[in-house]
Amino acid sequence: MRLVVDLNRCQGYAQCAFLAPDVFAMHGDESLLYNPEPGAEQREDVVRAVAACPVGAILLELTDEDMAGVVSQDTVAGAGAASGGAR
Repeated sequence: MRLVVDLNRCQGYAQCAFLAPDVFAMHGDESLLYNPEPGAEQREDVVRAVAACPVGAILLELTDEDMAGVVSQDTVAGAGAASGGAR
């Protein structure tokens, strides 16, 4: 997983820093610091942070390894629902 932030587009709303504080941090009122390669354990927080950016300044690039993890988790979740989940 790799992050790219368009710092010219970023307006400092800090939604990303609120949702993924281990990856994003505000330095002052308008300067954003971030880890461009967060760990897999931070994936859910990063996805929420990317979606929450009101100006769409954050681009998330997923690797094949990231996609394999998403597919396997969806498969496991789908299997549980198909075998007699909530009705």
